[in-house]
Amino acid sequence: MEKEFDFKLEDLGYDQFFQSERLEGFSVARVASEHRGSYEVVNQNGRFLAKITGKQMFDASSREDYPAVGDWVAITELGEGQAVINGILPRKTVIKRKYGDKNRAGDKGDVQVIGTNIDVAFVVESADSDYSLNRFERYFAILKDQGIRPVIILNKIDLVSEEQFETMISEIKKRFDDTDVISTSTFNEAGLDQLRTYIEKRKTYCFLGSSGVGKSSLINKLIGEDAIKTGEISGYSGKGRHTTTSREMYFLKSGGIVIDNPGIREVGVADVSSGIEDLFEDIVELGKGCKYNDCTHVGEPGCMVLEAVKEGKIEEERYNNYINIKKESDYYEMSDLEKREKDRDFGKFIKRAKDDLKKYE
Repeated sequence: MEKEFDFKLEDLGYDQFFQSERLEGFSVARVASEHRGSYEVVNQNGRFLAKITGKQMFDASSREDYPAVGDWVAITELGEGQAVINGILPRKTVIKRKYGDKNRAGDKGDVQVIGTNIDVAFVVESADSDYSLNRFERYFAILKDQGIRPVIILNKIDLVSEEQFETMISEIKKRFDDTDVISTSTFNEAGLDQLRTYIEKRKTYCFLGSSGVGKSSLINKLIGEDAIKTGEISGYSGKGRHTTTSREMYFLKSGGIVIDNPGIREVGVADVSSGIEDLFEDIVELGKGCKYNDCTHVGEPGCMVLEAVKEGKIEEERYNNYINIKKESDYYEMSDLEKREKDRDFGKFIKRAKDDLKKYE
């Protein structure tokens, strides 16, 4: 099989973490893209079209148990570009979000794996229309929960005035003073050199954001060719139509690894309790001084968080976002516990049924 270029597993992001978890007797490869019922995996021998075994399908309890882009997998190489995936190596990091039908009663949503084994996540927003501090914060809660470093990309800065741009940067720095910010434009190539130098060899980066913010266009600039199709510019809105429909990994000539993602309309959080504590550390610390240990910071007397909001020490918008994210995370965690409880109850039912059957044998 013809190779794209000569490389080692380490060039694909393979390190000691995965080496220690390697399954004996199998080759290892990285999942570069997912198709219906199959995956494209890559290793030092080239690219393979791979499928999982029936046993894996049977054993999977949710979509999280299936391979995802970024995963390292144990494979059997069959020749002629074909392979079988025998198992998934433990994941160093996982980016996932909760989704579901909010309008359907009782729907607690499901979890979608966006990418795995990510080192840095570029959270992209468009300066002309998509800009939202709260959305940045939602992504950060997910990323920090996994120990993934977030970086803000404010794209399409050519579409706003210098005054608007300066206001946005000031707001971002005020709320996220410890987060790197890269301002870019694929139209006049502003900030692209800074983005290129930011990406290190053998590290994996993913691009997250809504549809139409320019993620694929930025990756095309990094690759140096139009590897990803982007929609034609709309004459009415002046925006490119989003065309990315699946996740895919690209290997840059500089040695960096980047993953493009479809646009995410809603950033639903799952269980990200540690990410919330990291992102809203000041609010969490204030909460320790509340009158009640189980204070929800919504309406209880003696709440130090509410007092700080009233005095202007905490922005009301940031406080509201904290409460919403915390509620979603707590709700998902509670739902997950309920599911496990149901599984335990079902297991007890099966055991009782078997015991009852033995009585009649």
